[in-house]
Amino acid sequence: MNALDRQLKRIGQVFGKEEPPEVKEKTLKIFLKHLKQNVEFPCMLTGSEDFEWEEFYILGPGSKKEHERLKKTNASYLDTFELIDFEYDPSGDEGIHAQVRRLSDKKIFILPLDYLKVKPRKSKNFDLINDYGVWFVNYR
Repeated sequence: MNALDRQLKRIGQVFGKEEPPEVKEKTLKIFLKHLKQNVEFPCMLTGSEDFEWEEFYILGPGSKKEHERLKKTNASYLDTFELIDFEYDPSGDEGIHAQVRRLSDKKIFILPLDYLKVKPRKSKNFDLINDYGVWFVNYR
């Protein structure tokens, strides 16, 4: 069994199924409960990819200087965060969010969980958060 098959099996087990179900309100709430019961604290996170506001500066014509200035007030995928709690987006469009505290200045942000990954990779929490992101992105 390859790594992807093992991951999909793990995700399915969250729901008591052999394969991951579609992302819906009910399944999001089940995954949220799973995360709340299994994530160990402290849990450190960083961006898994650039955040939406940063695309203009990372991939587009935006200036590096402006990006550096805006990172002072906005969460950046380059930041390190401490997980405070999880929140459910009642509209379901953005799934589960993470309430986080940026380590550098202690500012609090609410970020889509699928935009985050656990640091370090060897942490028990890595698979839990990564499994959510893979499921949320691929099964809605």
